Amino acid sequence: MSPGPVRVAVAGCTGSIGTQTLEVVAAEPDRYRVVALGASGRDVDRLVDQARAVRPELVAVQDGRHADRLGAELPPGTALEVGDASLALLGAVGDVCVNGVVGFAGLRVTLATLEAGRRLALANKESLIAGGPVVQRSRRTPGAELVPVDSEHGAIHQCLRGADRLGPRRVARLVLTASGGPFRGRRRAELERVGVDDALAHPTWRMGPKITVDSSTLMNKGLEVIEAHELFGAPAGDAGCGIGFDAIDVVVHPQSIVHSMVEFTDGATIAQLSQPDMRLPIGYALAHPDRLGTPFGRMDWSTAAHLDFEPPDHEAFPCLRLAYDAGRLGGTAPAWLNAANEVAVDAFLGGRLRWIEIPEVLKRALDRHDGTPADSVEAVVDVDRRGREAAQRLIEART
Repeated sequence: MSPGPVRVAVAGCTGSIGTQTLEVVAAEPDRYRVVALGASGRDVDRLVDQARAVRPELVAVQDGRHADRLGAELPPGTALEVGDASLALLGAVGDVCVNGVVGFAGLRVTLATLEAGRRLALANKESLIAGGPVVQRSRRTPGAELVPVDSEHGAIHQCLRGADRLGPRRVARLVLTASGGPFRGRRRAELERVGVDDALAHPTWRMGPKITVDSSTLMNKGLEVIEAHELFGAPAGDAGCGIGFDAIDVVVHPQSIVHSMVEFTDGATIAQLSQPDMRLPIGYALAHPDRLGTPFGRMDWSTAAHLDFEPPDHEAFPCLRLAYDAGRLGGTAPAWLNAANEVAVDAFLGGRLRWIEIPEVLKRALDRHDGTPADSVEAVVDVDRRGREAAQRLIEART
């Protein structure tokens, strides 16, 4: 880390993770300074407001349609970079890069940060899901460090730290918790007519539309299972414990107080608990191995409360099982499924696909995966393209 305040770059700054990262930085301004902002470039007003508030050295946008306006309204001394490759520039600018980019586009930010030997605060799950084998190589770069920002993976990271002297041989199981989303408790027949507004009405978390829809189908949790395997399953990982998919479970916990758990070989379970507040795992990733001084997510233990747990309903929410299937296939199968899911969710949000049809499209798309190995970024990019095309053809065939 550089002397003085930690230099923070925020990719996906106008989204949910990005805006909450800026709130964390604002809470401890003597400790952190935002030096770069990156976004798609579509929400110009918010991006300009953010840049004027933090006065970064660099703003990067993928979409150049509003570049002239941005160039005129950004504060003096802030450079502007435009184009598909611009977000990756953030990886080498700060001490820490928060990757809050939504979707496959976040992969290049992940690789650029790790290959620059910087800390990556990763909220872009697609990086590990689609490009896991490629990312694992980049994690071996001297100085590179990956700290997950997802509440579930951040919780597991903390639980493993609490028992790091035991070593990986004493980890028996990882348990990811799921809120259950807006349709928890509904049977498959009851989900035939749910619409976009229903799927976006998440009872607990404040997230973007794509992730919120994924939460409603439990695909979000399925992708997190694959991500957990990439983060913690491989012994070469930052906190690897060498476990397989059979030792990664999902349990529905509607209160979203227990963010995930680690079970050890003697039957003991360590869990991380807090109020649902994404600023806590964001702050944990920024401060690691220290902690913030601001108590985001603090629990009030003087009030009565109860914690409920139940198994997921695989019949009503088959996307969860599809993610396990893709993870066990390995290679580029997760990338293929992730690409198909992005297309299917976009079609649902656009009114071209019913919610109940999403898993049907994904299953048929996964059946078309050809076993391409994940041996390069180019291979992953190509599989992403072909997975999208396969899903698009399946959706068009239904209309």
